[in-house]
Amino acid sequence: MDRTERFYKIEMLIKSRGSVSFATLMDELEVSRATLKRDLDYLRSRMDAPIVYDRDSNGYRFEQATGRGAGGKAREASHELPGVWFSEREIHALLTLHHLIQGLDNAGMLGRHLAPLLDKLHGMLGTSEGEARELMRRVRIVHPAQRPVVGKFFERVASALLERRRLQITYYSRSKQSESQRAVSPLRLVHYRSTWYLDAWCHESDGLRRFALDALREAEGLTQRAKDVAMKTVEAELDAGYGIYGGKDVKQATLMFSAEAAQWVANELWHPRQVLEPQADGRLRMKLPYTDDTELLMDLLRHGPDVKVEAPAALRNKLQQRLQAAIGQYNG
Repeated sequence: MDRTERFYKIEMLIKSRGSVSFATLMDELEVSRATLKRDLDYLRSRMDAPIVYDRDSNGYRFEQATGRGAGGKAREASHELPGVWFSEREIHALLTLHHLIQGLDNAGMLGRHLAPLLDKLHGMLGTSEGEARELMRRVRIVHPAQRPVVGKFFERVASALLERRRLQITYYSRSKQSESQRAVSPLRLVHYRSTWYLDAWCHESDGLRRFALDALREAEGLTQRAKDVAMKTVEAELDAGYGIYGGKDVKQATLMFSAEAAQWVANELWHPRQVLEPQADGRLRMKLPYTDDTELLMDLLRHGPDVKVEAPAALRNKLQQRLQAAIGQYNG
């Protein structure tokens, strides 16, 4: 058995028997004296287990608290090792996930809440602080064009979402270049392309809306219960189109990528319902749904001459206008 399994078994043996001798622990765990000694040391120092040696019983038990319970009996110290156990490989994966979260967590609002769990995971691996830092340096997450969110606003939004309470927000609309106040019922947090969004029911417009959290100017929790909206409804209305922009008017785009671009695009997921049609000459036709064309146009511009919009005509014309405007920047 691995280290974490031994930790669990030591805990269970002591709990079930009250006191267990060193020799019995060695036999039950099938480990050497040195290994058992290291395990007990780690449980005490890294996992905060109140394990003490009792001379009277010649065994190890959990230390009793100084307080008294009902009837004047001494209470046993309450101690629980983490309820979910992982192998060392799984713990390494969790530490990697924590590194990813830190990359998403520019203001540190998530990291400080996860810090106690991270300490426990390090303890279960038996890593020193130096080894832990070196492990985290082996994974690098890059987030281009990151738009950070004010930490206190993120926490208020997350709390309202978990507590199913409404929020009063002041929101800045970049397209209108103006602020508005509105009450919303939080439904879902979305992390997309290096920033956070809130899917919510807007009580001012009486409909589902998606808000960029970096555009919040204020956020305060309200006592009113949040409006319940089925997640299937949220997904159908906000996830139907391409990218982060939602809407009910779903259109179909048909794109043709050059043979060179197809080498990368063929392995990219632009939309869960996309259809890829490889061509005999190496080109690639992609069909995908979209609602608002803002983000789709930005991604098509990134491919420049390596993509052509075959349909619809309105999308093709918009892309053509953008390309002509870009060329105009370099004329004269």
